[in-house]
Amino acid sequence: MMTSKELNNLGLPHDPQLMRLGMKVTNSVLAHVPDWTYAGKSGHEAMREAIRDLCVSPEHMADHETLGPLAKLFMELYPKGPDMTPRESPAPWKQWGCMEVEEEAVRQMEKACLLPVTVRGALMPDAHTGYGLPIGGVLAVRNAVIPYAVGVDIACRMRLTVLDMPVERLSTHREDFIAAIKQETRFGVGAAFEKEYRRDHPVMEEDWAVSPVTRVNRDKAWKQLGSSGGGNHFVEFGELHLDEAARIGERELTPGTYLALLSHSGSRGTGEAVAMHYSQRAMSLHPDLPEELRRLAWLSLDREEGQEYWAAMQLMGRYASANHELIHRHILKALGCCALTHVENHHNFAWLEEHDGEQVVVHRKGATPADKGRLGVVPGSMCSPAFVVRGKGREDALCSCSHGAGRLMSRAAAFRQFTQEDLAAVLRENGVELLSAGLDESPMAYKDIRAVMKAQQDLVDILAVFHPRLVKMAKSEARRKGR
Repeated sequence: MMTSKELNNLGLPHDPQLMRLGMKVTNSVLAHVPDWTYAGKSGHEAMREAIRDLCVSPEHMADHETLGPLAKLFMELYPKGPDMTPRESPAPWKQWGCMEVEEEAVRQMEKACLLPVTVRGALMPDAHTGYGLPIGGVLAVRNAVIPYAVGVDIACRMRLTVLDMPVERLSTHREDFIAAIKQETRFGVGAAFEKEYRRDHPVMEEDWAVSPVTRVNRDKAWKQLGSSGGGNHFVEFGELHLDEAARIGERELTPGTYLALLSHSGSRGTGEAVAMHYSQRAMSLHPDLPEELRRLAWLSLDREEGQEYWAAMQLMGRYASANHELIHRHILKALGCCALTHVENHHNFAWLEEHDGEQVVVHRKGATPADKGRLGVVPGSMCSPAFVVRGKGREDALCSCSHGAGRLMSRAAAFRQFTQEDLAAVLRENGVELLSAGLDESPMAYKDIRAVMKAQQDLVDILAVFHPRLVKMAKSEARRKGR
């Protein structure tokens, strides 16, 4: 018997129609004509050889008595054959800030711009090496979506809420704030709420059957709704400073200092499951893609698997937003205060946008939308400021800016280089109380956020500056690979 995996390994794209017909035809022959011959071979080996030839030259197999229907369907679905040929010259792209950007991150951007579907790219000043597209990479493509260019943590997101509570209360009632963070969210890989404590939100009543992955993971997603996860995700209280009056969210704030809550989280385990499933699907559909471009395999938006991923990605975006909404709602309720206003944005997502007079899919992997007038939050580290920014809509940056400071070194390098004593000294120096975090999130492992902001001053205006004061992240976990 031939499996879909074997057919795919022989070169047949992992298209549902092709796979159904391929398995039907091949297994019918192998079951009923065990001595079937092709190219001097018989049985299973003959069928393997025939499928290889069909994938290379389907037109030569169109009249074949047994495999003709499969060859014709292949040509119908891929009239020009799956186009795996890299561009002769890369699509145009531009880099912002060159300080401490790894050479490999630049190479990854160059490779992404060789894809036949790529239109244009941009590299943000916080860039560092990722899977496929670098983190801090922005890529516009035609009629396709690249799962690894969205990222593993789909719709990873920032939310900042300004509280109607004097900033002094953070020091006079510190234990209340600590209790609120500890009790009203969860941290760590696999962190979730037990059934009686589950959070409710209309997002769980949406259609989770838009893809097989979201359908089977709905219960897991519900358990993790309102949690913060591991890695670089956090919840923190701090001081928001405005030198000038500015409209933050739905409210005009006067100059001064405000108490604020800032969170960073994404679509948790379900988003990762969606990312991994469709990344594998994309790679299986492009078996001839050169190895250096393999993790940049794309899904056509004209095809079933592309539409499935797009719908799942959109659902994960709404889920991630709900996640933050609940974290903030429950923490504020525990403190007995209300929100004056809030700002939020995704930074691992793909959007349908118009650039250069055509509609394209813009991937921002670790990059923030910064079209003209749009607000966003760009964080630094647990000991450096975050910035509320307003986009300037720079077209050559595909209307984007950085998503943070960006890592200066890998997690493994941070574990090797720093000690708890090093971290404690930096926290004391910056007046930050850390409830928990891994050494890999040490502030010293990140770039200078002020230098990053200076490098992108033509992309965004700074409206307000947030200084962390009370921070909680996941406790130290097994060392994890980057996104």
